[in-house]
Amino acid sequence: MSALFDVILPVFLVIGFGYLVAWRGWFGPAGVDGLQRYAQNFAVPVLLFNSMATLDLSAEFDPWLLLSFYIGAVASFVVGWIVAWRVIGRSPEDAVAIGFACLFSNSLLLGIPIMERAYGPESLAGNFTIIALHSPLLYTLGITVMEFTRAHGTGVSPGRVALRALNGVLRTPLVIGILCGLAMNLLGAAGLVMPEGFWAAVEMIARSALPAALFGLGGVLLRYRPQGDAASIALICGCSLILHPSLTYGLGLAFGLESGGLRSAVVTAAMAPGVNAYLFANLYQAAIRSAASAVLIATALSILTIWGWLAILP
Repeated sequence: MSALFDVILPVFLVIGFGYLVAWRGWFGPAGVDGLQRYAQNFAVPVLLFNSMATLDLSAEFDPWLLLSFYIGAVASFVVGWIVAWRVIGRSPEDAVAIGFACLFSNSLLLGIPIMERAYGPESLAGNFTIIALHSPLLYTLGITVMEFTRAHGTGVSPGRVALRALNGVLRTPLVIGILCGLAMNLLGAAGLVMPEGFWAAVEMIARSALPAALFGLGGVLLRYRPQGDAASIALICGCSLILHPSLTYGLGLAFGLESGGLRSAVVTAAMAPGVNAYLFANLYQAAIRSAASAVLIATALSILTIWGWLAILP
């Protein structure tokens, strides 16, 4: 019970406070949008830059950790995509957007604060290892599948489709922050030393990222009414909250992950779909209501499912 009140509840109280003030009209839509733009386009990329720049790449990039998480993620995407298309009967484009919602866990805005509160700041290296590949890899997968799906039968060459997908990934602020951080890490290993004032400024912005993003997420969730196809919403919730973490947990045990890596992989996999699931659907105008509703409903349900996974983990 202590995990529910000491670890999970504080994170969701910040989200709930953002939801409340937006609902009461004390923080208008323009303010919510501005805060989210600051968090997603600037503060969170700076947080990722700082984490990647200071990460011990040789020590933290455990292939079994990455395989445990990403095999589960891709399997969740495939199940969501195929079931939405062949069983529920959604259009091919809708099915890809639903699969992406099953795939893209809220690894940063929920995963990091919950992991930190549950196991301490020293436990986050595995999470940041996953996050280093999370947006680049999963956006590449989702955008590529969607672009090929949309291009099917139009005569567009595979090379042009691949170039369009790569361009979409590289323009994502989170990916830019990660790549800049990795570049700084390599430059530091080569002897480049940045002044202390630079890192102090980076730390100030990075510290604002998660509170601002969580508060803004609450305001954004107010807009997502639980409507749309119930079967698609249930599919997204089931894949993101149960299937993905279950596969990751089983693979982690099979691969012999040590407890710290297992915690990072499963906690990250157990997060509800992030706002990026809605943004992806909105970008392609596919399954928008299902994705938006699933973000809201799965985030609420994850209070209990995360509690369950924390109880199972060593």
